[in-house]
Amino acid sequence: MKKVRKHIIFSGRVQGVGFRYTSCYLARPLGLTGWVKNLWNGDVEMEVQGEPLAIGRFLRNLEQGRFIHIEHMEAEDIPVIEEGSFREIY
Repeated sequence: MKKVRKHIIFSGRVQGVGFRYTSCYLARPLGLTGWVKNLWNGDVEMEVQGEPLAIGRFLRNLEQGRFIHIEHMEAEDIPVIEEGSFREIY
């Protein structure tokens, strides 16, 4: 299946609740690559790449995080790139 890459901005209760750690924990077993980082305004920015079904599963699982509460998610497709893993950016 063809890989896709998405740039996503999450808002809600997404900082200080393990969002970045949970993202890495969920993305790696699904073979997803990309990165996640906190933004100064309380949102979280992410680029995630992989098979569309795996990305969908990842996002559904992320929304079920115990303390995470995603109120809004703004996503756009961007070009696929070569990279090795899913990581946190500080």
